[in-house]
Amino acid sequence: MNLTFGHQVIIGFTLMLTSKGVAGVPRASLVILLGTAASFGMPTWPIFIILGIDELMDMARTSVNVIGNCLATIVVAKWENEFYPVKD
Repeated sequence: MNLTFGHQVIIGFTLMLTSKGVAGVPRASLVILLGTAASFGMPTWPIFIILGIDELMDMARTSVNVIGNCLATIVVAKWENEFYPVKD
């Protein structure tokens, strides 16, 4: 498909807005991809190709989300001078 740059940016923003909180819901990324593709008139059959490996990708997304949340907590705690590392 030939899409203009503006159309690609709109699709990217749509995916960013609709994907918030997806890491905690199994198979939710497929629903978001299918919904976005359908709303922009794109074919949905290629999305079903990733159905077989989505479980592995889902585990990777969840682990990245958990690590990011942990690191963000530490950064905010250090920023607020509330981080006290445990000393043996």
